[in-house]
Amino acid sequence: MTRIGAGYHTVEERLRTLEERVEEQTRTIDELRNRDALKTQFLSNVSHDLRTPLTAIVTHAEILRDGILGDLSPKQLESICGIISGGRQLIGMVGEILMYARGAADQLSLTPTEFAIGTVIEQVTSQVEPLAVKKGLEIGVDVEKDMPPLCADREKITHILSNLLGNAIDFTEHGGRVWVNASRTTTVQSAASVLIEVGDTGIGIAPEHHELVFREFAQVDASASRHHHGTGLGLAIARKFVELHDGRIWVESAPGVGSRFYFTVPVHASC
Repeated sequence: MTRIGAGYHTVEERLRTLEERVEEQTRTIDELRNRDALKTQFLSNVSHDLRTPLTAIVTHAEILRDGILGDLSPKQLESICGIISGGRQLIGMVGEILMYARGAADQLSLTPTEFAIGTVIEQVTSQVEPLAVKKGLEIGVDVEKDMPPLCADREKITHILSNLLGNAIDFTEHGGRVWVNASRTTTVQSAASVLIEVGDTGIGIAPEHHELVFREFAQVDASASRHHHGTGLGLAIARKFVELHDGRIWVESAPGVGSRFYFTVPVHASC
């Protein structure tokens, strides 16, 4: 009986030790969650506070550029255009941080409407065309005929395309080519889906980095891409938006042969 009693006491002590460890780990997890929530709230607040003055700077610079307050010399105009370009880039980065903060706080939702994917592709390519022309790039668009309309969040699909096409232009050297293709396909999740491909003849991505590029704040450490700056959130947000639509996004690429980003969006009968 003495041995049984001693054994019982030992088991009881071990259980108590385990309970204390579990409680300690639980407190640590709760503390980390609170810190993460504070970080997310901080990012959201800072993004909001930065957006207003940045927008004001760009707006006033555009007034100067348009000659509303008087004519500018060529040097002055060049300087003002630089301010506008830099300001817009900063506004875009702030917007990415704000969207990331909303996603981290589970505040993202879809507002589905019916639209033609070809129309959105045309809109996005028109917006980025001046950047492509400046770099001497060719833009190709191929949308399959009789594509079914999408019932999806048009703003988020536009954001995904803008990010992918913007990256394609950014990482493709002078004289290269970028393109957007759209076609019908089927997936495990959906009998009917739209498959969109955004490709380029740029620097490419090593296979071991294919998953890394979709992570928050990820920066592929390659000497060829160090001069391309950003928040490291664009592709993470794109993946979040695709997954909100029950779609999938992935990349096929290798260094020196360019990249092809694909994503799918299920086709629904109606909104």
